[in-house]
Amino acid sequence: MTWTSSMSSGYSSLEEEESEEFFFTARTSFFRRPPGKTRAAPQDVQKEREPHVYLSKEEVKEKIESYNSSVTDKLKMTLNTNGIYTGFIKVQMELCRPITVQSSQSQGRCAHSNNETAFCLPDGCVNTLHISSTNTVREVIEALLKKFFVADNPAKFALYKRCHKEDQVYTCKLSDREHPLYLRLVAGPRTEMLSFVLREHETGEVMWEAFSIPELQNFLRILDKEENEQLQILKKRYAAYRDKLEEALGGVWKPG
Repeated sequence: MTWTSSMSSGYSSLEEEESEEFFFTARTSFFRRPPGKTRAAPQDVQKEREPHVYLSKEEVKEKIESYNSSVTDKLKMTLNTNGIYTGFIKVQMELCRPITVQSSQSQGRCAHSNNETAFCLPDGCVNTLHISSTNTVREVIEALLKKFFVADNPAKFALYKRCHKEDQVYTCKLSDREHPLYLRLVAGPRTEMLSFVLREHETGEVMWEAFSIPELQNFLRILDKEENEQLQILKKRYAAYRDKLEEALGGVWKPG
């Protein structure tokens, strides 16, 4: 399995098994989102489980021909003689927390910690990966992290599929053993029918064991800063109330 990457092109190559976990995707986070990292809030709803359909070699060939005839961005699929096919998928990065990168040359707002850097990915960052039909969700996630030299544990992240139907946005988390290119082939090239999104895990609990010691220490600093900010806000609010009460009392007891 080989892969190449380019920060400027947004393209990676990953070349060389299926249950899905569905749930409501309302997001909660222990930490406040970084400025400018607001996520669009479409009405994500639970998608009913769809049966996995296995395609014969002839069915795959027909679907690839149909797929390629509908492609408008030249990102076509290729069927090899061994039955394995290759193609492209686009993955949108929707990360609310900073990622830890090993390179010191990063764009955006950074905070250094030893030889690592906490880096917020740009909003709307989309990456194009060249993969095969044998590549799994876990391999796709690892390839995306390698592209950005991310040192974070891949277990922190999950790949989701998103589709639109009847003015609803359906989203579900893919299992690590699912094959994204198969889903792309079945859905066709239109991103309205299917798109892929990389997010942090939404388990309802923070996976503290997946974080490094420097990251945990950084979280404590963030908590201390936010606690101090909230205390200052409360003090100003009560000071304003006190001033108004004293002003009202002065008006009541003022000699007429």
